[in-house]
Amino acid sequence: MKKPGLVLASQSPRRKKLLAILGIPFSVVPSSIDETPLAGEKPEEFAARVAREKGMEVASRVSQSVVLSADTVVTIDGEILGKPVDEADAVRMLKKLSGRDHWVYTGVTILNQVRNEILEGTDRTRVWFNLLDEEQILDYVRRENVLDKAGAYAIQGYAGVYIPKIEGNYFNVMGLPLPLVYELLCRTLS
Repeated sequence: MKKPGLVLASQSPRRKKLLAILGIPFSVVPSSIDETPLAGEKPEEFAARVAREKGMEVASRVSQSVVLSADTVVTIDGEILGKPVDEADAVRMLKKLSGRDHWVYTGVTILNQVRNEILEGTDRTRVWFNLLDEEQILDYVRRENVLDKAGAYAIQGYAGVYIPKIEGNYFNVMGLPLPLVYELLCRTLS
């Protein structure tokens, strides 16, 4: 029996780069689901639900595949900080994160169509930000494209100079927790 092909249900360039580290060939089929939190939904539940919905939507368009999907959220004070709608929203988010710690959650779903199997997991990482003044925040927003990043920052970019410490998996903050993904893929591809 032929092994199923791996499909990444994401258009994120960061997820593509991270998945490539594992050395498993894959194709990309972006998902087009709505990523709006439900009323009262906890951040980890939201990340898991959206990852599952992305995977199921892409799985409905492919066959005989293993579909990998993920969703990453930044949360502080119970608020989910998604992708900012504009620069003003990015500034608001960064002001909220400044001088504080917050949590990053990534939900991961793997749907193996050949085995009719769904594997899921969620990772979380605690991230500390230095205290930033208005000028530093505006400089950062102008320096990098923050509009496609949850919480308006990318740890692997210039924002890394403002992050003195994390507790948990670095790749999780980038959007794809490789230890969790590797574990789930090993289970379903064995």
